[in-house]
Amino acid sequence: MNHLLRKSFTIVFCIFLLGVGAFAQNRTVTGKVTSTTDGQAMPGVNVTLKGASSGSTTDTEGNYRINIPAGKVTLVFSFVGMLSQEVIVNNRTTINVELVESPTQLNEVVVTGYNSAQKKDILGSITSVSAAKFKDIPIAGFDQALQGQAAGVQVTQSSGTPGGGVAVRIRGNTSISASNRPLFVVDGIPVMDDAVSGRSFGGQNDNTLTFVNPNDIESIQVLKDASAKAIYGSRAANGVVLITTKRGKANSRTNITLDAQRGVVDIIKKVDMLSATELLQLQREAVTNAGQDPDQRGLIPGVTDGVNTDWLGAILRRGIYQQYQASATGGNDKTRFYLSGGLRDEQGVQLNNRFTRYSGALNVDHKASQKLTISTNLSLGFTTNDRVKGDNFLDGVYSGAIKSLPYFAPYNEQGKLYTPGNPNYAGFPNFNPVAQAVLPRFRTYGTKILAGVSGQYEIIKNLKLNSKLSLDYNNSEEDQYESSATAIGGFLPAIGGQGYGVYITNTLFTLLNSNTLTYLFDLGGKHHFNTMIGTEILQTKNRGSFASGRIFPSDDFTYINSSGVQDAAGSSFAQNGLISGFGEVRYDYMEKYLLTFTSRYDGSSRFGPNRRFGYFPSLSLGWRISEEPWMKSLDFIQDLKLRGSYGYTGNERIGNFTYLGTWAASTYSGATGVSPNNLNNPLLQWERTREANVGLDISLWSGRLSVIMEAYDNLTDNLLFNQPLPLTTGFGGFQGNIGSISNRGLELTLSTVNIDRSATQGLRWNTDFNISHNENKVLELVDNQPLFRGYTANGVSATNVILPGQPLGTFWGLKFQGVDVATGNALYEDYNKDGRISPDDAQVIGNAQPLLVGGLTNRVTWGNFDLSVFFQFMYGNKILNFSNVTLLDNGANLENNQVRAALRRWQKPGDVTDVPRYELGNTFNNYHSSRFLEDGSYLRLKNVAVGYNFPSRWLNKVKIRTARLYASAVNLWTLTAYSGADPEVSTLDGSTSAQGIDFFTLPQTRNITLGLTIGF
Repeated sequence: MNHLLRKSFTIVFCIFLLGVGAFAQNRTVTGKVTSTTDGQAMPGVNVTLKGASSGSTTDTEGNYRINIPAGKVTLVFSFVGMLSQEVIVNNRTTINVELVESPTQLNEVVVTGYNSAQKKDILGSITSVSAAKFKDIPIAGFDQALQGQAAGVQVTQSSGTPGGGVAVRIRGNTSISASNRPLFVVDGIPVMDDAVSGRSFGGQNDNTLTFVNPNDIESIQVLKDASAKAIYGSRAANGVVLITTKRGKANSRTNITLDAQRGVVDIIKKVDMLSATELLQLQREAVTNAGQDPDQRGLIPGVTDGVNTDWLGAILRRGIYQQYQASATGGNDKTRFYLSGGLRDEQGVQLNNRFTRYSGALNVDHKASQKLTISTNLSLGFTTNDRVKGDNFLDGVYSGAIKSLPYFAPYNEQGKLYTPGNPNYAGFPNFNPVAQAVLPRFRTYGTKILAGVSGQYEIIKNLKLNSKLSLDYNNSEEDQYESSATAIGGFLPAIGGQGYGVYITNTLFTLLNSNTLTYLFDLGGKHHFNTMIGTEILQTKNRGSFASGRIFPSDDFTYINSSGVQDAAGSSFAQNGLISGFGEVRYDYMEKYLLTFTSRYDGSSRFGPNRRFGYFPSLSLGWRISEEPWMKSLDFIQDLKLRGSYGYTGNERIGNFTYLGTWAASTYSGATGVSPNNLNNPLLQWERTREANVGLDISLWSGRLSVIMEAYDNLTDNLLFNQPLPLTTGFGGFQGNIGSISNRGLELTLSTVNIDRSATQGLRWNTDFNISHNENKVLELVDNQPLFRGYTANGVSATNVILPGQPLGTFWGLKFQGVDVATGNALYEDYNKDGRISPDDAQVIGNAQPLLVGGLTNRVTWGNFDLSVFFQFMYGNKILNFSNVTLLDNGANLENNQVRAALRRWQKPGDVTDVPRYELGNTFNNYHSSRFLEDGSYLRLKNVAVGYNFPSRWLNKVKIRTARLYASAVNLWTLTAYSGADPEVSTLDGSTSAQGIDFFTLPQTRNITLGLTIGF
C-alpha cells in the first residue's frame, strides 16, 4: 500500500514539476494595433503565433495580450482589408504594430450607388480614392482631390484663383451644349456643382464644391462605366463621383483630433515682360517701319521710359494660407457619431483676393433596435469670397497688369492711386490695375447645407428597407461696388462717373426622397444573389434677384439705396423635377461566374410630354479565373478577373422649359407687352450614351502587384444641341436632339509594394501609377457646316470650331508657315489655292484634347517618418496662347506691353526667326494662326509631403494618443515647353468646345504648408 502511495506521489510530483517547467517557459506579450492611415486604434485584429491556428484578438482600444513560448517566435497580425504583418518577438514583452491598407483590398466594401458590394465582386469600372491620398494636400474642394488619382479622370484647375472653378471630365466629353460635369453624390445626396455667382468674372467661375470640407471625407468612388453608374440613369452619362464622409465606429472610445495648417501661397511663374526701355525701342522700330516719326508720337528715349513699372509685381503678393479643424468620433454598440468644425482662410496672390470657409459636420448612427437603425448626416459650409476681375476683362487685375505699359505708375508722389481724370492715368484700354484690385468690392457670401435623415429596417433576415429624405441647399449673396476711382464707376460714360453698385441673390435647393428594398439570399450554398429595387423623387427650385444703382453721392455711400439712379432690377423663379424607379440584381455562382443587371426608368420635367421618360439598362458579366481548379497551383495569383459591361446612360442637364414655346416681356416705343422668346419642341428628349467596357483585374504575390486594365467604347446620340435656324425666322435656333459623339479609350492602373520590411526595419515603399488615353470625336451634326466657338479672331471667323470627324476643343485658324526672310512678313498657307490669304484659308490647326493623362504617387514609410511624392501629367494636347495675340502683336498697336519673345523679331533681310517684323498698324502679321498654338504637355510635381509621427512612449507621458508633424508643397515644379505662365489653365472655365485657351488667365499657385495633427 505504502509502495503504491509512494509511486503515485512520485508520478503526481513529476507531472507537477513538468507543468511548472512548462509554465515557466511561457511568457506574455502585450501591445496596441493602430492603422497607418489615420492612427486610429483597430479592434478585432487577429494576433496569432506563426504556425498556430488560434491566438488573441485586439479589444475596442486596439490592445491585445497573448501568451507565447520561450525562444525566437513570430507573431502574425491580420485584419480584413489590411496587409498581414509578421513580427519577430525576441526578448520583447511590448510590441506595438501599425497595419497598412492592402493595395488590393479585395474584401473592402465599396459603395456602388444605392447599394454596396465587396471590391472583389465588382464588375463595373470603379476607382476608389481614400482620404489618405489627399489628407496632406491643402485642397479647397474634393474635386481637386481626383487630379491624377484615377485613370480616365481628367481634372483641370482653370486658374489660380482661390475657390475657383475646377473642370472634371470622366472618359471624355459626351455633350456639346449640355453639362459635361459628372454627377457628384455626397452621402447619397446629389449635390449642385455649378457656379453660385450670378455675375461673370471673365470666364472664371466660383466653385460650390469648395463649400464641403475635404477633411470630412472618408473615401471617394469614381463610377466610370454603365455597369457602375446606370443605376443613376438620366444623370450618369458624364460619370458619377460618390463621396462618403467620416462616421463613428462602434465600440470605440471617443477620440478627439486637432489639425492645424499654415503656409504661404505664391504664383508658380510670372510671364517675362519687357522693361520700359526695351518696349520703347520696339515701339520706335514699329513706328519707323510704318514710315512715321516716333518722336512725333512722344516715344522719346530718356523721357518716355523715365518710369519703369513692374505691373505684375505691383498687383501680386505672397498670400497666407491657414486651416484649422477639430473633430471628435466614437461610439458604443448602440450609437456612433462624428463631429467636426473647421476654418479655411486663403489669401489669393492677387491683391484684395481672399477665400474664407467655415465648415461643420455631424454624422450620427443609432441602432434603435435589433431591426431598426436611424442615421443622420449634416454638412454646413459658409464662405466669404472676395473676388477680383480677371481674364479677358479690360479692367481686370491680372489681365490689366500683364499688358499695361510700364511707362505709367500706380501711385503719385504722395502715394495716392492714379484714378480716372488724372493726366498720368493711362486710360482706355489699360486703366490702373492696382486700383482695380484694391478699390472695388466684389464680395460673395455663400451658404451650403447638406442634410439627410434615413432609416434602415430589417423586415426579415437579409431583407432590408431603406428610406432617406435629404436636402441640398445653396445660397449666395453678392455685394458689389465700383467706386468713382475705378474704370467702370468713374470712366465708363454710360455709368455717369459717380460709382456703380450691384446686389445679386441666388437660392437653389433640392429635396430628395429615395426608398430602396434590398435582399440577399443563397440557393444551395452555390448561387448567391444581392437584389435591390427602389424609387426616387427629386425636386429642385431656384430663386434669384438682382438690382443695380449708379450716381452715388460719394464713395462713402456704397449701397444701392444711396444711389441716385436705380435703373435695373429683376427677379426669377424656376423649378424642375425627376421621378425614378430603379433596380439591380447581382448574382454569382461559387464566386466564380458573376452577373449584374441594372436598370433605371427616369421621368424629367425638362422634356416634352411624349418623350419625358427614358429607360437606362446595363448588363455586366465577370469570370474570376483565379477560382478555376486549374489555377489553384499558381499560388502567386491572388485574384484574376475578366469582366465586361454594356448599357445606356443619359444626360438631362440643360435649362428648364426649353421644350416649351415661351414668351417674354418686351418694350417698344415706351409701351410694354410680350413677344415670342423660344420656339417649342415637344419631341425634345434625353441625350443618351451607349457604353461598352472590358476590364481585367489582376492581383499577384499577396497584393504586391495589382493591375487594372480597361478598354471602352462610348457613343452619345440625340445630342441636346441648339439647332440653328435662318435668322429670317426671327430666332437663331431651337433646342433639339441632333448629332452624335464618340469616346474610345484605354486605361491602366498599377499598384505595387516595392519594399515591405515594416515588420523588421519599419520600411515600406509602395507606388500607384495610372495612365489613360481617350479619343474624342464628333461623328454627326445637323449638317457638315462648321460651328464656330470660342473668341472672335483676327483674319478668321473664330478660335474654335465644331466639325464632324474632329474632337471637341478643336482649334481653327490659318496655318503659319514661318517668316519671309526677305520682308519679315508672316507666311500663311493658301489653303483654298486662290492666290490670296483670307478667312476662307482657315483650317483645323490642332486640338486641346490630350493623348495621355495620368499620375504617379510614391509613398515611403520608415519608422516614424513618411514621405509622399505625387506627379501629375498631361501629354499631346495643344494650348492656345491667346494672350500673345496682344502681347506679341507685331506692332499692330502701341497700347500693350510685349513678352520677351518679341526681342527675337525679324529686323533685317536674312534674319531667320518665327516672329514677324514689327510695324505699326500691320494686322496681317498678327492674324490668328498656328503661330499662337503651343504644345500644352506638362509633367508637374503636384505634391510632396513629409511627416513625422511622434513615438507613443513620448506621447503617453502627456496623455496624447497620436501626434504628427508634417510639411507639404503643392505645384513645386513643372516641366513644360509652354511659353506662358501655366499650361493647365483654361480661360473659359468648364467650356467643352473652347477648352485649352489661355487669355490672361491667372496661373496656378505654389502652396508650402506646415501642419500638426494631435489626437486625444
